Amino acid sequence: MNEKNSKRRYIVPFIVLAIIAVLALLPVNHDTLISEKLEISHADTSWMLIASALVFLMTPGLAFFYGGMIRYKNLVSTLLQSFITLGIISVIWIVVGFSLAFGESIGGIIGNPATFILFKNVGFAPNPDFAGTIPFALFAVFQLKFAIITPALITGGIAERIRFSSLMLFIVLFTLCIYAPLAHWTWHPEGFLRQWGVLDFAGGTVVHISAGFAALSGALFLGKRNDGEESNPTNIPYILLGAGLLWFGWFGFNAGSALTADGIAVSAFLNTNLASATAMITWVLTDGARGKKRSSVGAAVGAVVGLVAITPAAGFVTVGQSIFIGFAASLASYAAVRLKPRSSIDDTLDVFPCHGIGGIVGMLLTGVFAKDVGLLYGDPTTFLFHLLALVIVSIFTFGGSYLLYKLTNLILPMRVTELQEKRGLDITQHGEKATDTEFSY
Repeated sequence: MNEKNSKRRYIVPFIVLAIIAVLALLPVNHDTLISEKLEISHADTSWMLIASALVFLMTPGLAFFYGGMIRYKNLVSTLLQSFITLGIISVIWIVVGFSLAFGESIGGIIGNPATFILFKNVGFAPNPDFAGTIPFALFAVFQLKFAIITPALITGGIAERIRFSSLMLFIVLFTLCIYAPLAHWTWHPEGFLRQWGVLDFAGGTVVHISAGFAALSGALFLGKRNDGEESNPTNIPYILLGAGLLWFGWFGFNAGSALTADGIAVSAFLNTNLASATAMITWVLTDGARGKKRSSVGAAVGAVVGLVAITPAAGFVTVGQSIFIGFAASLASYAAVRLKPRSSIDDTLDVFPCHGIGGIVGMLLTGVFAKDVGLLYGDPTTFLFHLLALVIVSIFTFGGSYLLYKLTNLILPMRVTELQEKRGLDITQHGEKATDTEFSY
């Protein structure tokens, strides 16, 4: 593509961003929709500010985690594919994303885009419908961090062959058409999944199952990489650093989802750590039982799988149940990773086997173990609704994402050329290299 056409591709999004910037200058009512003034809890507010910052850290952590697994020639590209979501989704969320997810419900399916457009009515008083002890704007910011990391997770399934400009468009479409409705179904008080009693404490369904199926559909749509090179991790210290940052940030992800500094937050914090630790040990011991060397990459992946699996259940289960969830999810994801090479699906960084399968195991076991309403307590209702929700969410996220890939591809071709893929995305998409010195791994 010549330079003139390349410039043209960015004119429309630049104009859109400029219009948003101008509209943002217009006076907007930032008072909440409630008339009464609820008292803000300074303890809860302090905790949620910290939790929001912790969840923010997960996206750079994911960038390192993915970047370490990829080939050197695609390292910068992979890091940036996660990092760019911090910018894109922050703007989209303020403009209309938050309103679609948490605005006035339209039939339990989607929020009214006018309710909180440009953060209208998102003020600094509490809103009892969502979080009655912290500023409503803080709740919106906390939810923003979840919206940021979800498309970043997807990039691992389509890495090393996707055009960067096309990816940016897909991220916007996915957030508006898949993530926001799913968040509304699950977390809005009038969302239909929430009305059914489907439980998702911190995003096992909204974040990880959706990202897993979107990555799977993307891998199918784009097809296999064709450069013929062996795929080995570029930087194992990056993988361990990324996993550590994810683990650290996940305490905000899960414990912060209590929305208060209370016993439920402490329980979620403890369960998060135990499930991750158990899953890591299970992965390493499974390698050993199969006669394989216990790798640091396996330990890091196992830890992340445990974090994924406990996410929907973190505030609803006991310590012992969290250990079992980590153990079961690790075995399931381990099996899926080992079976993947037998298929023709090139999910580059095993997003579906780890996040998709881990999220599914966590969602189903939440229906089994959830305090007072789980199958273990003699009530099959919640578990059966979880099964039904899993079918609905799987079809919606897989099919919807596939359609968005096709739509994006009609606007901007999604796959790089064979020559660009061979040279690497760092040079062909960004004109950069990770370092001035070539390394051989």
